[in-house]
Parts: sequence; C-alpha cells; structure tokens
Amino acid sequence: MKTRHLTSVIVCLVGTLATSPAWSGCRDALTTAHRVGAGEFCVLGFCLYKAELWSPHTPVSADTPFALVLKYERSVSGERMVSTGIDEMQRLAPRPIANDTLNAWREDMQRAFGDVSRGDELCGVYLPGRGARFYTNGTLKADVPDMAFARAFFGIWLDPNTRAPSLRRHLLGESP
Repeated sequence: MKTRHLTSVIVCLVGTLATSPAWSGCRDALTTAHRVGAGEFCVLGFCLYKAELWSPHTPVSADTPFALVLKYERSVSGERMVSTGIDEMQRLAPRPIANDTLNAWREDMQRAFGDVSRGDELCGVYLPGRGARFYTNGTLKADVPDMAFARAFFGIWLDPNTRAPSLRRHLLGESP
C-alpha cells in the first residue's frame, strides 16, 4: 500500500514539473535531463522560492549543461533580484570584477529578470561553451553568450562558498 502511494506521489510530482511553464521552456535546451536535486531558500523562516536542479549528467560540473528552476513563494522586484545577484557574484569572485563587466552583467540580468509574484517560475539554463539562457514562466527572456557571466551567476547557488550551503547540497543531490 505504501509503495503504491509513493509511486502515485512520484508520478504526480513528475507530471507537475513536466507541465510547469518554466520547465517546458528549459526542456528545449535539455531534452534528456533528470532532476539532480531540490530544496528551498528560506530566510528567518520565510521561504522565498523552491529550487530544482536538472541535468542530463550527474555529477553536475562546469562542463555539463544544467537548468536551475526557481518557483517563487513570495513577490520580489526585478531590481532587487539584479542587485542581490550582482552583490553575490562580486562576493564570490576570486578577484575584483571590472566595473565595465559588472555593468554589462547588470544589463543582462535586467533583460532576464522582471518582477516576480507568488507562483512565477524562473529557469536559468547553463550551456557550457555558450553561456546561459533565462526563461520566465516558459518564455525566453534573455540569451547571454558570456561564459564568465554564466559561471558567476550559477555560482550564486552552486559555488562551495554560497550563502545557502544547505540548498547547494540539496540541489547537487548530496543531502537526503
């Protein structure tokens, strides 16, 4: 009985993701991907979003394509996302990032991210050797052909020095 119930839950979850607007856009870039891991980003008990990492390869590395899907539980302004993202990319950088580069990255992120509301889904696709693509609710918003940007952006979640080490472990499938 428990096995049948668990199987039903898994089928339901897979079906939900397969029809998710963000994943349907990302799926075009990663046709053979499987879910590597999932978790939530919460601060002081308030969860901002649920995250899932998808890739055709495990373990995920800088040489493998992957998609990071974020389903928002709260509203966030695009301006806040861009500002926080730039701050984190600078914090994680091994050396200072040139102002010209930061300004270009800020413009790329402004194209990619508008305001989000509860239920909105954002998907970023990391494409080795090509850069990154960003989708909002299944619609392509930005294609950024800059590998340095792509590595720095996804490092916000996947760098060993991320501010969310528990979420990182869950995304990489390292935690139960």
